[in-house]
Amino acid sequence: MKKPLLSVLTLMMLVVLLAACGGNNNKPAEATNAPATDAANANNEGSAESEISGTVTFLTNRTDMIDTEYVEYAKRFKEKYPNAEVKFEAVTDLDKTTKIRIASGEFPDVVLIPTIPNSELPQYFAPLDDIGLNDRIYFKDYKGHDGKVYGISAGASTTGIVYNKKAFADAGITEIPTTLDAFYAAAEKLKAKGIVPLASNFKDQWTLYPWASEVATSIAGNANLNNERKDTDAPFAMDNAYGQAMTIIRTMYEKGYLEPDVNSTNWEQSKKDIASGKFAMYMLGNWVIPQVADSGTTSDNVGFFPLPYDNSGKTNVALAPDWAYGVNKNSKNLATAKAFVKWMVEDSGFDDFAGFIPVLKDKEPNVPQLSEFNSFNPTYIEAVADDAAATDIVNKAQITKEAMVQEFVLSKDPRSILDKYNENWAKARKSVAK
Repeated sequence: MKKPLLSVLTLMMLVVLLAACGGNNNKPAEATNAPATDAANANNEGSAESEISGTVTFLTNRTDMIDTEYVEYAKRFKEKYPNAEVKFEAVTDLDKTTKIRIASGEFPDVVLIPTIPNSELPQYFAPLDDIGLNDRIYFKDYKGHDGKVYGISAGASTTGIVYNKKAFADAGITEIPTTLDAFYAAAEKLKAKGIVPLASNFKDQWTLYPWASEVATSIAGNANLNNERKDTDAPFAMDNAYGQAMTIIRTMYEKGYLEPDVNSTNWEQSKKDIASGKFAMYMLGNWVIPQVADSGTTSDNVGFFPLPYDNSGKTNVALAPDWAYGVNKNSKNLATAKAFVKWMVEDSGFDDFAGFIPVLKDKEPNVPQLSEFNSFNPTYIEAVADDAAATDIVNKAQITKEAMVQEFVLSKDPRSILDKYNENWAKARKSVAK
């Protein structure tokens, strides 16, 4: 395995996290560059803002915010730009739906960019280099092409074990597990107490993403793990990072540490069950922490620690951007759409609400659980942009990583599942190479 290297950017983020967790700076530094629509009026804020007008629509995956927070967002955006209005449309299957919409040529003014090759971004999206955020954000190049920024992340997150502290205490767990054996032992104590150790939301599928990506990347200590699949016909093996990661969730299933019936799970209910202590843990990103706290408990009852995927006592963790805001290059109100993206990043407070590490370098995170997480001294591996060749193979092979996890966990012969996916991968790789 490659030895992980922390980039300067990641080191900077760790300093912010360790020094300032729990704080909140709602007044980030002023942008160094005015938006293109403001350029001619850089010294006349009122005049510049008057140019922001018309209605734009934002396509989002946060169905839970449509009748609540987004109503307030629309009101606040209009307060800043009286001649403008924003509407919100929410879908559950965001990636698939957005791909279909952009392929048709008819899609909203602002969307969360789906999983398409970065080389295709200029076909659909407008560059965002002119809104004054390039020098102030993390992951600037994650959704970029030919030196231009086409997407700005809504926030950053790391993945680990979100847990109910009282459930741990009730089960007699006095120390947070730092080895895989200790993790299984803690799960056994929870099960013996009548507490479901880990909420997998197996049926919902999407919640299984860490086991095929973040955990595998952490085990390998390699941010390019997914991209390097393009160089082989058989990227999946029982004894490599992918097989090892999925074996952990399979073991949890075999030992009865997941929901009693994994085929009838419910995402919204699971948050209430974690909050109440009926379930003890999630394996998800820090973004879920405020959702658990808002589902029937207090924030100080929710903890967060790195998943110990082996017995070394040391852990790597993935540091990844969330969905990125993109602006339809054919928007009838392009300046307003860009202004909305800038407003979401700087003024909305969505990163705090969603439990994200802010994408703005000059804003402190507002998730106190990150202090606990960082006390275990994990090594952060900063995500890199998807390689276009690897993405092409994934799309050609029609591989859904969460579905692979489901099949791996439930199969009597998990090796045969990896063989099947390797066969599909090899065929797709050969087809793409032609």
